[in-house]
Amino acid sequence: MEKFIGKFLLTIGVVLIFVGYVIYKGIKFPIGRLPGDIFIKRENFVFYFPIVSSIIISIILTIIFSLLFRR
Repeated sequence: MEKFIGKFLLTIGVVLIFVGYVIYKGIKFPIGRLPGDIFIKRENFVFYFPIVSSIIISIILTIIFSLLFRR
C-alpha cells in the first residue's frame, strides 16, 4: 500500500509540474480544434462536439492509468 501511495503522489507531482510549466509559458495545445470535431454555427445556434479531442484524451488517460495501476 505504501508503494502505491508513493507512486501516486510522485505521478501527481510530475503532472502538476508539467501543467504549471505549460501555463507559465502559455503553450497552447490544439486539443479542442482538431479535424473531426463537429462544429455547426447557424444564425441563432452554435453546436460544438469535440469527438476526436475526446478520443485522444481518453487514449492518453488510458495509457497513464494503465502504467500507474499496473500490478
